[in-house]
Amino acid sequence: MPSRSTADTRAISDPAALRETVAAWRAKGERVVLVPTMGALHRGHLALVAHARTLGARVVASVFVNPTQFGPTEDFARYPRDAASDLAMLGEAGADLAWMPEAGTMYPPGFATQITVGGLTEGLCGAFRPGHFSGVATVVTKLLNQVRPDAALFGEKDFQQLQVIRRAVADLDMGVAIHGMPTVREADGLALSSRNRYLAPAERAAAPTLHAVLSRIAAEARDGAETAPAISQGVAALEAAGFSVQYLAVCDAQTLAPLARVDGPARVLAAAYLGKTRLIDNVPV
Repeated sequence: MPSRSTADTRAISDPAALRETVAAWRAKGERVVLVPTMGALHRGHLALVAHARTLGARVVASVFVNPTQFGPTEDFARYPRDAASDLAMLGEAGADLAWMPEAGTMYPPGFATQITVGGLTEGLCGAFRPGHFSGVATVVTKLLNQVRPDAALFGEKDFQQLQVIRRAVADLDMGVAIHGMPTVREADGLALSSRNRYLAPAERAAAPTLHAVLSRIAAEARDGAETAPAISQGVAALEAAGFSVQYLAVCDAQTLAPLARVDGPARVLAAAYLGKTRLIDNVPV
């Protein structure tokens, strides 16, 4: 399946066709921006594409459900996939190209290389998802090498992931500008996520509590309060709403080290299960 088109977005799954298309843009002096996704697109992804358009560049959106960032008990098999819908949405958003490789293209027989980022990956989600960030760093490195963009855009909802990618790109001298874009939310505060579709109606009604708790902790930390009491109260509030909390933390925005008191840029971050659905979110302090 070398290519197909919906609206003005061409879909490519062949690496040679990808290189040829990008090279033609480069020959005309055009900049290229990459928006990596795992599909199941929503307004958050489309906001990234829309912002990429404002940069005056050609926009490539990758759609690939990356198996190496899922643990053996996680939801890889049931992760939502709808390539036709994704391509139609990318066409409406104005992406120039959808890079939709097959798993065998990304990880051919004999594939044996992994990118591991130390430090930033050891806490928060890294403590609960062994190997996850190595899978993320590896696939993003491959995508950046395949597309060779000038910049790549990522949502801040996955803030730890964003910092891991920034570190890998800097450490490996990839020469790509990494932009983090603000989280897009529903009117009630719930961060948009492809996994939100897993939520039962009662769970969906409770889900905005996560953002409300994070916002409350951020306000208290901003006023100079010690973080431990606010975190304890936040965990209790989430559990009362039906969440099973994996972590709730106030961390330095660059190093992700936990903070007893905020004296510079920081983030309040959380991961919690609501039923069988794992939600993550964060807000700046």
